[in-house]
Amino acid sequence: MRVIVVGAGVVGTMHAWHAVERGHEVVQIERESEARGASLRNFGQIWVSGRAGGEELETALRARELWEGIGARVPGLGFRANGSLTLVRNERERAVAEAALARPDAATRGYQLLTADEARALNPALRGDFLAGLWCERDAAVEPRTAQLRLREALLASPRYTFLPGREVREVVGESAVRDDHGDVHMGDVVVLATGAWLSGLVRELAGPELPVRHVRLQMMQTAPLGEPLPTSVADADSFRYYPAYASDALDALNAGQAQTPTAAAHKMQLLMVQRADGGLTIGDTHEYEHPFAFDTLEDPYDHLTEVVEGFLGRPLPRIRRRWAGVYAQCVDTGRVVHRQQVREGVWLVTGPGGRGMTCSPAIAETTADELGW
Repeated sequence: MRVIVVGAGVVGTMHAWHAVERGHEVVQIERESEARGASLRNFGQIWVSGRAGGEELETALRARELWEGIGARVPGLGFRANGSLTLVRNERERAVAEAALARPDAATRGYQLLTADEARALNPALRGDFLAGLWCERDAAVEPRTAQLRLREALLASPRYTFLPGREVREVVGESAVRDDHGDVHMGDVVVLATGAWLSGLVRELAGPELPVRHVRLQMMQTAPLGEPLPTSVADADSFRYYPAYASDALDALNAGQAQTPTAAAHKMQLLMVQRADGGLTIGDTHEYEHPFAFDTLEDPYDHLTEVVEGFLGRPLPRIRRRWAGVYAQCVDTGRVVHRQQVREGVWLVTGPGGRGMTCSPAIAETTADELGW
């Protein structure tokens, strides 16, 4: 079989990976020299802890297993089973963590509620003020800025894989073929459009104007090296408000009795923090849903994140080296893991994983391969 993959972000690259692994010929086409969207502008987290029970959790756990296996073969991914700590600062927040422990799938996620001293023993960089930490053993991380590059290097070792950058696909030609802006036609047995947040142009033409996927904009930052290890990923209790695994009466009580700060509420914020291979910290994030998005980044969210992080670390942050904004595609029905749609004979659109893209992409691509009979 010959598979044409359009898009070189993590979802497209994982589709290429599975196709090559199953013995098929793959042509992957990317409109830029390399993907530059949400696949790079994220935390690199393989985030199991907050996923909704059922299909979403099963997808995340399968993806976690696949990431670990691929990471063993492609060390440059920087895969590490670092787990995560969600730090709570008062009894209302701890009650939400305790409710999460009562979930029937808590053991599957690797949940444990640690005292502050136990959390500091696990992550000695956390010398600041907090009451306890919800540990999730199944969370992991990779290096988002280089993961696609390292995967592509591994794919290029196969004679069945071809990468064509700097080409924008403009047209579907007949069945299972596309024409790019160089005028070249690429014939295949199946085409997968994994175009990320690019939902206009050809995608709109093929899928129609009522595509049930929306854009979400976020802001993040990265510091200079911390100067010491941060052994786990770190979140704050505001993340309880944004992940479905934490829905409970205790969360309702938290929302009713403890408002977010005005800045955090205005920008729909949570703290997520991961240490990069160079020792720097990736810190975020905000969520913006209403179009048109701003073209600039705002300082108030960064000030808020800095205050929260310094409170947990008990020390000033290193200098901020980078700030950025990103946009990802999310299913309007946020209970759906991904939008997978046949848009023409032999042509499939796979989009809208939202903030789950980095986590779930290996399993999303595996499901596509299974459903299409690769």
